[in-house]
Amino acid sequence: MSYISELQDVIRKMHGVESKHIGSVAVTETFKGKTVWDGMVEVFELIGHPTASRLYAWSHDTDGPKKRHVTVLHLSPVDSPQAALKAAIVQEYRLAQES
Repeated sequence: MSYISELQDVIRKMHGVESKHIGSVAVTETFKGKTVWDGMVEVFELIGHPTASRLYAWSHDTDGPKKRHVTVLHLSPVDSPQAALKAAIVQEYRLAQES
């Protein structure tokens, strides 16, 4: 299974819709002078989603054997791959603080 097909499978399972890959965007995000992300964010058109026409997705390694898949809907204030990545980083930070 290709990387894009893998992400489309995740989108189907998490959001219940089909998707069409429309591009890849290189994104680098830094925090306090350190790079926290340097990779590709995949952009998908959603087919039949009730509130969003696009979605941003990527995966990254975890401490375990599985990869973590991330999907972020294109809904205000998320309006770009960069904004999607920032929103996901903030969410992961908040979850880490709670545990």
